[in-house]
Amino acid sequence: MILFFVSLGVSQSASAQESKSKSGVHHFDGIITATNNGISIIPSFTLGRPAVFFDLSIGGERLSFDPMLRFGMDGKPWTFVFWGRYKVIKDKRFSLTLGGHPAFLFQEVDMVVQGKPDKMLVANRYLAGEITTSYKLSDRVSTGIYFLKGTGLKVLGTKNTDFLAWNTSVTNLKLVNDLALRVNSQLFFLRTDDTSGMYINSGFTFEKGGFPIQFQGFFNRKIKSTVPGDDLVWNLSLLYTFSNTFSKK
Repeated sequence: MILFFVSLGVSQSASAQESKSKSGVHHFDGIITATNNGISIIPSFTLGRPAVFFDLSIGGERLSFDPMLRFGMDGKPWTFVFWGRYKVIKDKRFSLTLGGHPAFLFQEVDMVVQGKPDKMLVANRYLAGEITTSYKLSDRVSTGIYFLKGTGLKVLGTKNTDFLAWNTSVTNLKLVNDLALRVNSQLFFLRTDDTSGMYINSGFTFEKGGFPIQFQGFFNRKIKSTVPGDDLVWNLSLLYTFSNTFSKK
């Protein structure tokens, strides 16, 4: 929660600075994902059924608003996460970003209405903050540390979450013609209330130059953990990406 308010303060300052600028380049980017198994920001948690994700980003060079809207394929909402992010350090090799969000995790619970069993959709409310670092080892290889701390305000399940990850990314691995492979790997520690564990995962994304549709395979493996959940989590996904820039005067 502390990280959230720090990020919010930085974001407000950045917003004031950007509003003073007479012109600037802004972006509106997004990824729409269709997958056989919805996987959370923390990859050990899943929806357990097909899902569609809308991950969007709008903002300037440093400050951005990045909503994440995730639904089951049946149209029922799963998670709504409203990120605000600010790039504190941004140079050719190293970057440091602070972020914070309110989030809503929707859950079906069994109820008795007028003496009859029924189900009701309940929204669990969270606040979270994040710190993201990235260092480019080369044009294709980067590595960094990611930390997220979340607190439940009104929840039925986990109230406190700590997530610490070491990320590595290898991009533009040429396969055939203009088909390339991107590999993202992660080793992370997760603590939820009184349980904790270590995990490892990798995502393999196949992309064709200039083509907006990508194919991705992902798996997450439990190393040692007391956190409830499957030992192996995986999914296959189709991604549609778009990116637009515009100038504001």
